Amino acid sequence: MAKTTEKITAKKLLQMARTISSGQAVGDVFDTEIMGFHVRPGKKSISFRIKYLAPGTNNQKVYTLGRFPDLSAEQARELAKDLLGRVARGVDIQEIKKNAKKESDLQKQLTVSAYLDGAYSVYQNRRKKGRETLTMIRNHFADLLPKSMSQITPRDIERWQIQKESQDLAWPTIERIYGALNTLLNHAVTKGFIEANPIKGHRLEKPAMTEAELSAAQGRRYLEQHETEALFRGLDLYQEEKRQQRRNSRAHGKAHLPDLDAVPYVDHVKPWILTMYFTGFRPGDLFGLRWEHVNLNFATITKTIEKTAHHQPEPRSFPVSQPVIDVLTTWHEQKGRPESGYVFPSERTGGRMDKTSMQSPWAKVRTLAGLPGELVLYTLRHNFASQLIMAGIDLLAVSELMAHTDIQTTIKNYGHLRPNHKRNAVEVFASRATAPDQPDDLESSRQQIE
Repeated sequence: MAKTTEKITAKKLLQMARTISSGQAVGDVFDTEIMGFHVRPGKKSISFRIKYLAPGTNNQKVYTLGRFPDLSAEQARELAKDLLGRVARGVDIQEIKKNAKKESDLQKQLTVSAYLDGAYSVYQNRRKKGRETLTMIRNHFADLLPKSMSQITPRDIERWQIQKESQDLAWPTIERIYGALNTLLNHAVTKGFIEANPIKGHRLEKPAMTEAELSAAQGRRYLEQHETEALFRGLDLYQEEKRQQRRNSRAHGKAHLPDLDAVPYVDHVKPWILTMYFTGFRPGDLFGLRWEHVNLNFATITKTIEKTAHHQPEPRSFPVSQPVIDVLTTWHEQKGRPESGYVFPSERTGGRMDKTSMQSPWAKVRTLAGLPGELVLYTLRHNFASQLIMAGIDLLAVSELMAHTDIQTTIKNYGHLRPNHKRNAVEVFASRATAPDQPDDLESSRQQIE
């Protein structure tokens, strides 16, 4: 079909589009103002193109700028001017296009999914909880997996957060998952896969606390004296209940079962809870505690703190009190004096206990003790720090015993328990450094001068 020459305008393009939709054939239209700039109607769309002589040759080439209406007539016109200007300066615009396509293809390869399955898997599989991290990212960022890492936007994260909140995920969980994605992107930057983390500096919007969360926050408190007494009573009742159940079983055809009256502890529950009570260790550090970490002669536990192991892998040594030594010595004797292995192994597998394995026993002890339901297991850790601070132990020592990475964490969570510590400090100074100011002293001073 013969070509026509006419200024390419929005009106002309709309007219061509209507003609095409009616089934009529339409030929190329070349612009009257920009030589080589033209449009080519297809069966379903109209493409903007330029014809030009390749630099240094007589070869005529065609370069497709884009399609209408993705590009407007004015946008296509400006793009045509720019590219034809480059041609006039001897630039091979086809090579630019090839490079742009290569870059586009590379970006497609650098999707979250591709990086997760490739370089990042190699990195995470060397880490203790690496597979768990990889699974968490796959499960919680399904919508972002096909997306290029460099093209993730804060808006994507905002939508993701809304989605996770609608699934009733707890705020700390959402923060942890988001942190995992950030870590992946930072790793991609350090390895040179992307130039910058596209969501660096973006902060999640913390939602208002729900009633359930407010209730959980109350778990950060210490035990009153009567609650401490109730806890120890509950542990004894737990033991007695287990012993009575075993007596019944042995009396009714199961005499092969071990006699629990013959051992100090019916199972791991009492020594585990007492160890947490007297050390303030996190549950994860007790699940991971090994006999190699425990020195009963020197009353110390030396181990890497699991929560901060990724940036503080060095073992830390903690002094432990005599009650802990008594508990662990008794447990050690009961278990046959092992030289290695988990202090509190899983009764089923002999390996590490599951992170939820103490929830049911704690609920049982709490019920037998008559303690309120708000006292979660973690309350024992808060109680350890709180009691030390209220006893006058300095915040730095408490921070080290709690294995906090920053003393500000200790101050933030427990500083309110010592509201008068600043006043006490200046009073101590005053009591040790008060200058003489009595009348007799002043008169004596005058006489000496005279």
